[in-house]
Amino acid sequence: MRRLVLLFIFLTWDYQIVFSVGLQDAPTLGSKNNPRLLSKDTVSGAFEYQVYQNHSVFFYHEDSGEMYVGGNDFVLKLDMDDYGIAEKFILNTTGQQQCQEGPCENVITVIERFQDSLFVCGTNGHRPQCWKLFSSTNNQSHEIVESYEGTGISPFVYTQNALSLTVEGDLYAAASLDTERNSLQFRRKAGSRSNVWMYDSWVTEPTFISASLVKQTEDPDNEKIYIFFREKNSDHSPEADPWISRVSRVCKVDEGGSKRFFQNMWTSFLKARLVCGFPEESLYFNRLLDVYMMQAEDWQDTRVYALFTSSWNSTAVCIYSVGMIEDIFENSTFKGYDKDIPRPRPGACVKNSRSLPRATVNMVKDYPEMADWVHSVHYTAPFYISSNNYTKIVVDQVRGVDHHMYNILLLATDCGKIHKVLAAGSEPFIISETRLSNNSSIQSMKLDSKKKKLVVGFSEKISTVDLQSCQEYNNSCADCVLARDPYCAWTKFGCAPTVPGGIQNVRDGQINVCSTSVEEQKQVNRAKRETVSSSPVNLRTVHSVPLGVPFYLSCPIDSYHAVYTWEHRGQSSPCLQMQSNCLHLIPAMAQENYGVYECVSKEKDYIKVVKKYQLTEQIIPDTNTRIINPNEINGASAVVLHTVSIILGLAAAMLH
Repeated sequence: MRRLVLLFIFLTWDYQIVFSVGLQDAPTLGSKNNPRLLSKDTVSGAFEYQVYQNHSVFFYHEDSGEMYVGGNDFVLKLDMDDYGIAEKFILNTTGQQQCQEGPCENVITVIERFQDSLFVCGTNGHRPQCWKLFSSTNNQSHEIVESYEGTGISPFVYTQNALSLTVEGDLYAAASLDTERNSLQFRRKAGSRSNVWMYDSWVTEPTFISASLVKQTEDPDNEKIYIFFREKNSDHSPEADPWISRVSRVCKVDEGGSKRFFQNMWTSFLKARLVCGFPEESLYFNRLLDVYMMQAEDWQDTRVYALFTSSWNSTAVCIYSVGMIEDIFENSTFKGYDKDIPRPRPGACVKNSRSLPRATVNMVKDYPEMADWVHSVHYTAPFYISSNNYTKIVVDQVRGVDHHMYNILLLATDCGKIHKVLAAGSEPFIISETRLSNNSSIQSMKLDSKKKKLVVGFSEKISTVDLQSCQEYNNSCADCVLARDPYCAWTKFGCAPTVPGGIQNVRDGQINVCSTSVEEQKQVNRAKRETVSSSPVNLRTVHSVPLGVPFYLSCPIDSYHAVYTWEHRGQSSPCLQMQSNCLHLIPAMAQENYGVYECVSKEKDYIKVVKKYQLTEQIIPDTNTRIINPNEINGASAVVLHTVSIILGLAAAMLH
């Protein structure tokens, strides 16, 4: 018995150091800059690769639910309902046989719905190739009927920058023309319209991030494709950032210039600096990482959610409107140009670009950059700043009980986590964090807004996250409402996917919407202190502990936005945070340590008892005066052994 006690004292001698180690990957309690909840059991399905993939690309057709995944030498069609392989085909990779040096695999880099087929391109052993996959007659499988030269569509090596886009039967792409990453530019490569490309001096060592068409139903000839990229800064002074983020545009109807001048070149290309930061302090996040464009009925209200990083290791999200971007392109002066602007204005969409006056085309050729910068809708600061290293962003829209549409940012970190962030009002609210992988970063991410699921690709697997995982807030109406999760509302069945008539307060999470009965109103007037006796975590747990024995109590953390305390005999003490638990350590049991302990959380004005313990004294017989009953020794030892085993388990988990 004495050895066990000494062992435990040794283990807990520097418990504060041990606990601090356990906090390295857990949010700080009471801080709204961290996720409110660490989600569990939100992954609704997974498909594991037989061989790890260095690169994967997704094509997800939301209307049909078809999911295609491109990897190393293969394309998979997955059944997302049961994660079985509906179809698999190996592509004819003739380039691999001729590859002389370096990795010679065929890494799939492009999957698009193009014309009447699925269009797939890959590196093909440094000889980029594309294939059309046609549905067979029974529409149950695909077969490769045609193959094409893929240079300018797929990169030569999967690590090279590239992007692709299909618009109304036309294929647009950005990829290098050789292995040295030369002539990386945005082109129209195939389709019903003429092939067009960029003038070499328009961009400097670009990294293309995203391209999207913004539809104008009432004026389709004025529709434009917006391209987001970053490029090397021509200012090489030490204080200048090496990168500049850009938004550019080209007209969908652009067919290039006349045969005599600028033939097969964009006549509508314009670019502007995209800024995210603090203009008053001249402090900016200059490295654009990812972009998600949310289309609106009025094209000017289309929102651009852009993810940036900085030289001081922070990431930020800035939000722009297409209307504000267009205002710069339509009204700004041209950088470096101080003469009269010709008509039609350079960059304007015209039905016959080949007939444009030479003066207009010359302006595009020599002065494509706008003098004014594109600022975010919040202007004075980014919408969201974080110390997390985010790498990807998608945004979903959810209709709340109040019939308002709420935007949810889904942000991927560089260590396999997804943060769900509410964009309502002027400040973001971090709803939850979901860990999907312990050992790899996220390669691809696609949103299924209809099914409210997020499909995430890793080197080892594909996972699906259920965005309507409401059971995590199921303890009470207050827990459900405090989550401010527009996917979830309190109903007679508990916290469930949002339905009309459910209880919800997405805007500020005030729980007075839960107070629908007289008894509940009394609880609100008493600062909402609530003990849900039907919940297992709130049942009183009784421990019989000997004098002089070290002991600790633990309760689960339901919300990292809450502050937790331990209350005992009218005294409060702070919780000792260990990962997802709050602990209270008693170095050696004394008479004053016995009694009832309550683990209490407070979030806003909602107070609840998370867990309750009662500690009673266990008398250990004096071994010098009588024979020890083996059952008594085992009973006393069990308390210490239980505590030791838990500490050892926590230590092992931290080391792992």
